[in-house]
Amino acid sequence: MDYEILYQPSYSLLKLDLETAEEVNAEAGALVSMSSNISIETGIKGGLFGGLKRSLLGGESFFINKFTARSPGEITMAPPLPGDIHAMDMEDQTIYVQSGSFMASTIGIDIDTSWGGSKTFFSREGLFLLKIEGSGKLFASSFGAIHPVDLQSGENYLVDTGHVVAFEEGIGYNVKRIGGMKSTLFSGEGLVVELTGPGRAWIQTRSEDSFLSWLIPRLPKQG
Repeated sequence: MDYEILYQPSYSLLKLDLETAEEVNAEAGALVSMSSNISIETGIKGGLFGGLKRSLLGGESFFINKFTARSPGEITMAPPLPGDIHAMDMEDQTIYVQSGSFMASTIGIDIDTSWGGSKTFFSREGLFLLKIEGSGKLFASSFGAIHPVDLQSGENYLVDTGHVVAFEEGIGYNVKRIGGMKSTLFSGEGLVVELTGPGRAWIQTRSEDSFLSWLIPRLPKQG
């Protein structure tokens, strides 16, 4: 399978060229276009319980679409928000991906759900993670551009939970609140994830929650 990421970083489009019998899994809603010789099958990734966990805890769609090429053809995919797409080569490893950032993966990669901690209660934008394991290609998306951060062993780094895209398994993480309850509820800041190296993390330059907080007060009000 060959791939190309077009129109980076603001309006990225993933183009996949599949050979006969090649398959790719994608989040429901990611499809933009495809050749007519490619079949699509909708299923529950990880079985019924796994699908429920992803939908209820991870915030991802209940369903995963599997695309299979009956003969050579192409698929194009895009994230729901303006932003970038990042391709990761996985070789028998684990990467944690923020809910909403998983877009597609090749066969050989499994998806599970991990929850970032009870303190996510204090924010509309907690840390809900998908545990991605196996070997193959993983495609993650972002709101805005993707910025990689390499952490040394024992190095701590704070990231607003709404800006996390993904991080490697070797990185420890802890969701915590900055400031007191009053600042958490009224300042627009509050929950961060403390990442501890070694390993690489990827963060996004925009936050969906921050964008909505800016947008909603400016929408016309009925009546």
